Amino acid sequence: MRNIWIATVACVLATATAVAQDQFPASAGPAARGQILVASNGSRLGAVYRVGSDGSAQMIIDGKMVTVPVSTLSNVDGKLTTSLTKSEVLALH
Repeated sequence: MRNIWIATVACVLATATAVAQDQFPASAGPAARGQILVASNGSRLGAVYRVGSDGSAQMIIDGKMVTVPVSTLSNVDGKLTTSLTKSEVLALH
């Protein structure tokens, strides 16, 4: 019985850690997992795959994981927008 209790606690802690990694305080940045990131010219880049601990937006573009710095992100008219162009984002990989 004790082993089951230990296993349950371990699973709960692992789940809580995973959830905490997907959530972050609003002060960390404007990005949110699943949100569509828009380039400076208005073109859609894709969905945010993961949000870094610093608030950066991580996404997969052309089969490569790209991290868009939080310093380039903002909400413009309700859309997550980077001040970078698509070419500049692709060069980040």
